[in-house]
Amino acid sequence: MALRRAAAVLAAAAFLAACSGGGGAATSERTGTPSPAPTSDAATTGPTVPGADWERTDAGAAGFDAAALRALDRRLDRQGSSCFVVTRDGEVVHEAYFGGSDEEAMGAAFSVTKSFTSVLVGIAADEGLLDLDDRASDYIPAWKGTAAATITVRDLLANVSGRHWDFSTDYQQMAIAARDKTAYAIGLPQDARPGTVWRYNNAAIQTLDEVLTKATGTTPREYARTRLLEPLQMSRTYWGEDPSGNTTTFSGVNASCLDLARLGLLMLRGGSWGGDQVVSADYVAQAVGRSSSRLNAAYGLLWWVNRKGPVLGALAATGGNTADTGTGGVRRLAPGVPADAFWALGLGKQIVAVVPSEGLVAVRMGSAPQDPDALSPGDFTTDVLATLR
Repeated sequence: MALRRAAAVLAAAAFLAACSGGGGAATSERTGTPSPAPTSDAATTGPTVPGADWERTDAGAAGFDAAALRALDRRLDRQGSSCFVVTRDGEVVHEAYFGGSDEEAMGAAFSVTKSFTSVLVGIAADEGLLDLDDRASDYIPAWKGTAAATITVRDLLANVSGRHWDFSTDYQQMAIAARDKTAYAIGLPQDARPGTVWRYNNAAIQTLDEVLTKATGTTPREYARTRLLEPLQMSRTYWGEDPSGNTTTFSGVNASCLDLARLGLLMLRGGSWGGDQVVSADYVAQAVGRSSSRLNAAYGLLWWVNRKGPVLGALAATGGNTADTGTGGVRRLAPGVPADAFWALGLGKQIVAVVPSEGLVAVRMGSAPQDPDALSPGDFTTDVLATLR
């Protein structure tokens, strides 16, 4: 069974890379009002955000040990990385490319896509096109009058929707086989009352394609182009579709390391970009400033956070371990990392790490390392922080 599941996850990864990952459960309450995301002075008053190209500064001048960064390069190279980028206060302080890759190369970001989707929902909310506490059935008529009728947009973002999940459905039938992934995801049954189960559920997140399409009047892919990719000058980012033309909101973005760093910097800066507020600071605080439910302290709104409590599902996001239910007890996703850190994570150890108190964004892309325990979000972020002098 384990081998079949591993093979299916790899097949899903190959499929999603071409067109461009879950579990854990518990019971408790939905989230309350979020607190603001902590930011440093450097995060809000540092150099301007990048234009078409990034400003680059010497690693030593930015407070890093250049030799330690080069040693980290060698380790990341051995772990199958294609690129590694570190920015501080909006400037590139270190970048390395492996295996023939370069700064223009684009790779599959897999579930980092979920964090892009989160930002799009925030922008739509800012524009008054939806409210996070709207019932999703306002945008998905097929759910009206069913057990899914009371799911909110926020429930989908927090992964507490209670929608059906099993391995075959999520990774095989929806992610690989379904030509119309949105219709398939919408048609699944309801397993639990919203707000009572946390589940890393790709199909549930795919239903946000329908929510965003109905709310904005265009596809999420097109909405992202005009509201996010072009404002941030993300010229090396492509968002894929399924065979029916639906935007794949759970996994489908291909991007360069430097473009993913732009997404991290946007969130580090509280949604501000060169004097424009691309997404509101209020939404950023809700997405990355705290846990979105008491069920999983490590999850914001389609972003991973570093708050204390039960931690579920991070291995599912990066390594395809669908049995990941955490270790229980009270802990943080990355105990040795500042509490204000947050991440966008994707299958194969795609990592966008953001530490606002250090003005830091670090990105790793590539293939999965042979050691499945290597390159956890906490270890990667700890290793980058260790290069600071």
